[in-house]
Amino acid sequence: MAIDTNPPSTTLTFPILNDARPADTALPAFMVSTSRGFLPRADPVISLPEEFKTLESILVNMPIKTAAGEPGLLANGTLGDTVLRDLPDLSDGVERYKCDLPLMNALYRDYSFLASAYLLEPCHLRFVKGEGYGLGRQTLPKNIALPISKVAAIAGFKPFMEYAGSYALFNYRLENPSLGLQYENLHLIRAFEHGLDPSSSEAGFVLVHVDMVKHSGELVEGAMTALEGCEKGDREVFDKGLQSVVGALVKVNQVMDKMWKKSKPGDYTSFRTFIFGITSQSMFPNGVTYEGVSEERLSFRGESGANDSMIPLCDNLLQIDMPTTPLTDILKDFRAYRPGNHREFLEWVQHRASVVRLKEFALKERGSAAIYLQALNQVRDFRWRHWCFTREYILKKTSHPTATGGSPIVTWLPNQLQAVLDLMAKVHIAFKNQGGLGRSCGDIMDAALVQQETLRKEVRKYCKERKVSQA
Repeated sequence: MAIDTNPPSTTLTFPILNDARPADTALPAFMVSTSRGFLPRADPVISLPEEFKTLESILVNMPIKTAAGEPGLLANGTLGDTVLRDLPDLSDGVERYKCDLPLMNALYRDYSFLASAYLLEPCHLRFVKGEGYGLGRQTLPKNIALPISKVAAIAGFKPFMEYAGSYALFNYRLENPSLGLQYENLHLIRAFEHGLDPSSSEAGFVLVHVDMVKHSGELVEGAMTALEGCEKGDREVFDKGLQSVVGALVKVNQVMDKMWKKSKPGDYTSFRTFIFGITSQSMFPNGVTYEGVSEERLSFRGESGANDSMIPLCDNLLQIDMPTTPLTDILKDFRAYRPGNHREFLEWVQHRASVVRLKEFALKERGSAAIYLQALNQVRDFRWRHWCFTREYILKKTSHPTATGGSPIVTWLPNQLQAVLDLMAKVHIAFKNQGGLGRSCGDIMDAALVQQETLRKEVRKYCKERKVSQA
């Protein structure tokens, strides 16, 4: 039975999969499910067909340190020459397998790794010498540009590296399939630096994200239950759904703490070079020419954890309004850098929450309002942790003004975090004259108000140091 992956936003239900149908190659690799949430329907395709053996060979030999522990092509700056000399245009092979959508996703992953490495190799070589990034290669050759454009169109992505379809969520393998998605059982398929060593910081950076997203099925199910309860006016069902959202976010935030041990702050900038995008980056002031694809130079945002779908789901469900600023415009632009089914689901949730007035329903009753505030608090906690990572891994290590996705490094995350803190304060004030929402919510707000002032001071400090505007 065919599944409608583009339902009208006005429908009362969204076709979420209960059975992720892992063996079905006619469905996109990414479809929202209650069992796997925002992870791919099945574990990622690891090996490519025989037609792509040259591509496979280059990718195996590409990392700064290969799986065999030897210096790879990026270690000695020979990737570009190798690509131009040895890699044929494999577009015919792409056409041969175009009906196998998970394989198309694997090819998208692999070509986007190669495209990023090719374009940013000169920047890496300067970085390791202690120099500025300078310019990346300004042209993507046909033997990469044509096939990546083709597989990206089939798989539903931009023809450049993305978080879900490439660098993170479609880039893990299970060392022992019987052990499933346990963290120690996760290894990378592709890497730039030392990531094929599962104990490396690059591996830790990616795999902690996979470990977080494995809890997204519970988050999706909780969101759907809350919407159902709100639609029917059934407060018990609504509260149960919101409690599931809170529970899932607690697990996600707990996993997030692994980052400090699994990926060291001092290591991040060494592999970060390769996940920069084209948009708003000094390395590509006028975009990149995709040979044989477009006469106009193209520009895409880089890989970013901001493209994950979990917190945007909560933003839309809880109706967290973002300020009308250029920073929020960037947030909206990021929406295009997700799997198509994820985008459709998030848009549907936003529409349904608005139609049933979820926030208004939650705040009509004290018990529901308390759970709603707890959900907001978990979103705040996630964004605060993200800010702390940005501060320790990036702001203290580099003066480069933009994040990998092209957003301003100092002000962008605080834009969203401040919006959550503001909404929490409004909820707290609304119930203050009614005796409050209980001691635990009072403690939440005490901590949030302290954090709000800390955030303001830190943003002011970094803006002053870097001579950037806080507006």
